[in-house]
Amino acid sequence: MSDGERPLLRIVRGTPDDIELAALTAVVASLPGRAGGSDEKPSEPRSAWSNPAHVLRAPLRPGPGAWRASGFPR
Repeated sequence: MSDGERPLLRIVRGTPDDIELAALTAVVASLPGRAGGSDEKPSEPRSAWSNPAHVLRAPLRPGPGAWRASGFPR
């Protein structure tokens, strides 16, 4: 390890065996970010216009102001 490089993990309590360290390393390496894993960019947030929940809208209710209220967010 070079002088400027920090260790990936630091055990502060307990005495894990090799299997426990391997499992912990695999979990931390699979997390996105500095720890490793894939180099994919995080996906862009989905637009509210393409939200699939809007397809499952509530049925329209007749009554005063129903047409106007149909455009309100739920």
